[in-house]
Amino acid sequence: MSWLILAFSGVLEAVWATALGKSEGFSRLAPSLVFVVALSGSMGGLAYAMRDLPTGTAYTVWVGIGAVLTVLYAVLTGGEPASALKIIFLVLVVGSVIGLKAVS
Repeated sequence: MSWLILAFSGVLEAVWATALGKSEGFSRLAPSLVFVVALSGSMGGLAYAMRDLPTGTAYTVWVGIGAVLTVLYAVLTGGEPASALKIIFLVLVVGSVIGLKAVS
């Protein structure tokens, strides 16, 4: 259950990171509210998962999921360009997350 909650928290990390960018320095209300809600849920889920998972593993998986999804969202919505190297490095991050799960 901790791994599932950690994965969902990683998704929420991508949500709050994206909302933070769209909030334009907290000058836009809707993205700012999404940021606060997603950040709270993401941190709460990470804290819950850390009850059962080692801190380093949980944090690395959480950041990895959030980072990959944030970049994928930006690429898919045209916010940043895609490149072969970017995709390769994202695949490496995903492989690292899977590897951490496998050895835990």
